[in-house]
Amino acid sequence: MTSGALLGKVVIVTGASRGIGAAVARRFAAEGARVAAVARTQHEGDFHLPGSLDRTVADIVAAGGEAVAIGADLASPETDRAAIVEQTVAAFGAPVEVLVNNAAAAFHIPTLQVSERRLRVAFEVNVWSPWALTQAVLPAMLDRGQGWVVNISTQAVDAPPGPPFSAEAVAGGIGGSVTYGGSKAMLERMTVGAAVDLYGRGVCLNALRPTAGVHTEGADQLADWTGVLVEPIESMAEAVLALATCDVDCSGRVTDSLHLLMELGRPVRDLAGDALVEGWQPSDIPAQMAPFGVV
Repeated sequence: MTSGALLGKVVIVTGASRGIGAAVARRFAAEGARVAAVARTQHEGDFHLPGSLDRTVADIVAAGGEAVAIGADLASPETDRAAIVEQTVAAFGAPVEVLVNNAAAAFHIPTLQVSERRLRVAFEVNVWSPWALTQAVLPAMLDRGQGWVVNISTQAVDAPPGPPFSAEAVAGGIGGSVTYGGSKAMLERMTVGAAVDLYGRGVCLNALRPTAGVHTEGADQLADWTGVLVEPIESMAEAVLALATCDVDCSGRVTDSLHLLMELGRPVRDLAGDALVEGWQPSDIPAQMAPFGVV
């Protein structure tokens, strides 16, 4: 049974056409949120991966929830981020109470191959869009003395151990991740800085990383999960929900999904909010992590 933790609350979730964003949108709607799903892939077939805003909204409505689709290319400097907030308020007749900045430009490109365009896209999606959307929702949140912003980050923020660097770090994997890891590092620092500046005013701003890999349409198509800890998308969605409903004292955290769930002892439910996800409850997580040396 769902708790109705977000009953009636207006929520924006970016990158909601597939993957973590679509999962968060569905999980939030199951808790009673009115969801504005934002992404550039409006219709099925607009992108090479499965998933679209049409599908996310249809899934939510079919389950009895309320959602609207807002098509927006967050990689474009021409996109008016404040207009996304205005459209959401107009659609639901109420201010935004929760913002989940999930959309990401996840480039892992060797330094000498990083073009100006790729670097600008990483900045637009991973830094500027979360900043501009947050600035647009904050006035109403501060007026009410209540609001939540969750910024989705990545373990790629952490540089490979060294120096000296291992042959594996130098030759393959995500390497130095100068665009993705670097831009998300800025997002994390902005999150904590904003939490400090707004401390005591009722708004919670936190950053959340997946603990390791997450089963999504894009990742499952491209990644080799051999020897890698991979969590279900439900655990990530549950962790986002936890930070979108937390007490104000939690503001300013940079944490990861599985450790947060263990810390809170929070049950992990399916995206409908009904059934528990087998094998991924807080008591199960240490055994899932142990074979991969994740502590």
